[in-house]
Amino acid sequence: MYDPTTTGAAAIPAAPVAAAPAIREPLHAPVAHLVRGGVIEGIHYGSVVVLGADGEVELQLGDIEAAFYPRSALKPVQAVAMLRAGLPLDGELLSLTAASHSGEERHLAGARRILELAGAGEDDLRNVTDMPYDPAVRDRWIREGRQPSRLAQNCSGKHAAMLYTCRLNGWSLESYLDPAHPLQQAIAEIVEDLTGQAIARVTVDGCGAPLFSVSLHGLARALARITSATQGTPERTVADAMRAHVEMASGAGRDVAELMRAVPGLLTKDGFEGVQVAALPDGRAVAVKIADGADRARVPVTAAALARAGVDPAALADFAGAPLLGGGEVVGRVRPARALDPLADTTDI
Repeated sequence: MYDPTTTGAAAIPAAPVAAAPAIREPLHAPVAHLVRGGVIEGIHYGSVVVLGADGEVELQLGDIEAAFYPRSALKPVQAVAMLRAGLPLDGELLSLTAASHSGEERHLAGARRILELAGAGEDDLRNVTDMPYDPAVRDRWIREGRQPSRLAQNCSGKHAAMLYTCRLNGWSLESYLDPAHPLQQAIAEIVEDLTGQAIARVTVDGCGAPLFSVSLHGLARALARITSATQGTPERTVADAMRAHVEMASGAGRDVAELMRAVPGLLTKDGFEGVQVAALPDGRAVAVKIADGADRARVPVTAAALARAGVDPAALADFAGAPLLGGGEVVGRVRPARALDPLADTTDI
């Protein structure tokens, strides 16, 4: 486990954590069906966990204890770690810190503002260059002849905040992505604290930052701790910022933003390769991993898991899955598997 006394975060008491999850081939289960004309045409495998307000597992499908990479779904935890290390952001800029943003002008302006507060510039960022994540914004960039940039890449808010945290602590800016850097050691410590388990493996995420492998169960537990934390704690501050500024944490029209608007008090974060985690203020939480990384399954499976957690299904109706067209007519859709949604019907389309 990571030693907080080497990170500048020695004042944070180290919580006891369980052993790292096993690195193995996950035993995924069917979680969604592609139904065309009343026939199951395809099956999405994955894993799902639903936690009650007491933290107990109320539903599990597939393999919720195997090591996996939560990708950007871990960003709220990283934001908590930076607040614990002294980052003074709140509101829109803190929401952007935990964002996989769409590359809209407000996102770029926010990242620039964080860099200004850090006394840094775009050249100090070490994330990869990219075009904006949102297709419409990206198309507009291309029409305008704009080039990929580090600022436009969807993790630039997080990276700008990392630089700010380093500046405040007197840590090196140049090597802030090194897993041995004090910032990354501090983040790893909080990952273990909030998930309640040791990190299984460290690799590099798409943006270039260290990526920590935990279990799906651990990811759900971490977000539950963030949303149920008391007022004034770093955890609650992150949750409040993301819920109050949902489009800074994602973008206009993004499903995670719409889901937070539809379910009062919900905090949710997606990640590449079919990952999503969501939690309510009372600690109820769900986490989803779609084995093939398909977004078309991620959204309806997450909605079905939230319904199993007690969220009003009427509030989730718009997240039941995009329709499947045949000849311009609706002939099916992606449906949660019956093990997740007992009312699922594969014969009515």
